[in-house]
Amino acid sequence: MYDDVTSQLRKAYDRSAHDRQQRPQASWKIDERRAFLELLQKEGNERLLEIGAGPGKDSLYFQNHGLNVISTDLSPQMVELCRAKGLEAYEMDFLNLDFPDSHFDAVYALNCLLHVPKEDLPAVLNAIRRIIEPNGLFFMAVYGGFEHEGIWANDQLEPKRFFAFYSDDQLLKIITRVFQLIDFKRIVIPNASHPDMIVQRLLLRQNE
Repeated sequence: MYDDVTSQLRKAYDRSAHDRQQRPQASWKIDERRAFLELLQKEGNERLLEIGAGPGKDSLYFQNHGLNVISTDLSPQMVELCRAKGLEAYEMDFLNLDFPDSHFDAVYALNCLLHVPKEDLPAVLNAIRRIIEPNGLFFMAVYGGFEHEGIWANDQLEPKRFFAFYSDDQLLKIITRVFQLIDFKRIVIPNASHPDMIVQRLLLRQNE
């Protein structure tokens, strides 16, 4: 399922890359990004990887604030938009992060891991954990708050995308098998596409 999902996502995000480039960022994303930067600076972290970077808006923000940033995305069009901003960017999916062990001080994943099939999430988390140095940080935020897995029927992109959503308890149970939880936050979003949908924001630590 992972390869099929990845192939369809690549098509959807290639087709929507320039539209997403023009889309303004939600205020909660800006707030959480700023807070994570402050935490990185407080701990003296410099080497950051953003996975699922899209057009690179957040990567550029972190780079402009003095971090050494690498961006990855499975969409070639998104990677090109990242590079056009002066970012070091590569076409990679979550299970094929081609970096040495413990290569980064931190990893940033905003609204991308919700595309991972549930059976593959533990493997993806371990792939991310491998490239974070011991005691390093992992920022993860996804839409969720209820149980769902499959194509989202009302998705506006074509082909329609695969999403995996979790209840808080289920998500925390899976994540804390791999990472140490620092903080968990539920963020209410206006005009959500499902009445129970919220943002689940996790700050995590590589606890090796």
